[in-house]
Amino acid sequence: MSYEIITLPAYRTVGLKWEGTFSEIVPNLKNVIQQVEDRADELENKVNPNVQLGLSYHVIENGFAHYAVYEVNEEQEIPDGMIEKWVPEWTYVKTTHNKGEDIQKTYTDLHQWLFDSDYTAFREAGIDYYDPYMPIKHEHYPVDRDVNDPHFDIYIPIVKK
Repeated sequence: MSYEIITLPAYRTVGLKWEGTFSEIVPNLKNVIQQVEDRADELENKVNPNVQLGLSYHVIENGFAHYAVYEVNEEQEIPDGMIEKWVPEWTYVKTTHNKGEDIQKTYTDLHQWLFDSDYTAFREAGIDYYDPYMPIKHEHYPVDRDVNDPHFDIYIPIVKK
C-alpha cells in the first residue's frame, strides 16, 4: 500500500445524508448511495461527474453519519430532498483500495500506518466522535465501479502528533 499526504482546498458537495448504526447499513445505506447515483443528472454543476463521494463521520455510538454526495460548484442549486455539505480545507493521508483486495485489510493497514506515522486522525473541535482511530473517513468512488468488488480512494483528515 502506498500513502500520500495531500492538502485539499475547501469544497462544496450536494447529495443525501444517511445516519444510523452499523447494523442498519444493509440495505439502508446502499439505497441512499444508489438514490444519489440515480439522481446525479439533477446536479448539473458537478466538479467531477465521474466520482461520487462518501463522507463518513463517526458521531453516533455504534454508527455514523454518511453523506453520499458529489462535489459541485457555487452555481449548483440544491435539488428537492438533497442537502449541501461544505468540507473545509484539510490535510489528508490518501491511499487506494484496489479491486480484489479485502476492504477490512485496507483499513487495518491504514490504521497501522497512522499508528506508526508522525500523524494522528483529525477531530473537529466540539464534536464527540465514537471511533478513536479514524473518526472521519472520506471515500471517493469512481461511478463505474463494481459495487460487489469496488476500487476507491480513501482520504483520512490528519494532523501532526
